[in-house]
Amino acid sequence: MTALFALATSLLWGLADFGGGLLTRRAPALTVVVVSQSIAAVVLGAIVLTTGGWSEAGPRLWFAVAAGLVGPVALLAFYQALALGPMGVVSPLATFSVAVPVSVGLFLGERPGLLQVAGIAVAVAGVVLAGGPQLRGAPVQRRAVLLTLVAALGFGTVFVLITEASTNVTGLFLALFVQRVTNVVAGGAALYVSVRRGTPALPEGGLPPAALPAYGFVGLADVAANGTYAIAAQSGPVTVAAVLASLYPVVTTLAARGFLRERLRAVQAAGAGLALLGTLLLATG
Repeated sequence: MTALFALATSLLWGLADFGGGLLTRRAPALTVVVVSQSIAAVVLGAIVLTTGGWSEAGPRLWFAVAAGLVGPVALLAFYQALALGPMGVVSPLATFSVAVPVSVGLFLGERPGLLQVAGIAVAVAGVVLAGGPQLRGAPVQRRAVLLTLVAALGFGTVFVLITEASTNVTGLFLALFVQRVTNVVAGGAALYVSVRRGTPALPEGGLPPAALPAYGFVGLADVAANGTYAIAAQSGPVTVAAVLASLYPVVTTLAARGFLRERLRAVQAAGAGLALLGTLLLATG
């Protein structure tokens, strides 16, 4: 179950990042974060009311609040880095997020077996290569690298916090709702400050209604990924769940290939194969 939910996390995050990166090329990153997370908060609020999730309110929700404060910073940094590009640098660097939950798991006493250690090494190497690291060619802005590392640290911290925010599925819905509301409040405040400083909140020509489904998809895919990761981490070793969940750059790369017709280079194809091999080692270890 851990492997299944962690891989679902990678799929959802990979598609959300692909969509978020595209939207940020047309609208300010803060606007993308606030609009997408607002849609997710509304849907989650309806789910919480339907399932009676308010009954699970307790001190653990402070972890969700903390995740909600860290999340927008990480998303904003990541979307801006994707917009700056090149994605062949941004995407692989983002996998460093796995270092945070894996370190926490090891600190708490988890000791993966030899086969799992090999799987972790192979999977992480595969993800980095699947992103197509650009060692030559397009110049890389220092700002893009710094933003990606900030995003990676933030994503890894959210991994840890959201796992501690609930103990059952009903409580998870409430925790995700609280996280999203905090996301919207924090992101909205930052957007207000940005507008006051003269930065436009909307793209030229405004936000077309036809784009709302895309924003909704990004927000809902992101929140669903948080949920599946929490289930994965609670049902098995955090070290395994975190590494399998970090395979999302492979999904982003394949989405770019499928939707944007970007050609996969040999290093990317090899990386995808290594990521799959590492996944198999982790799942069977």
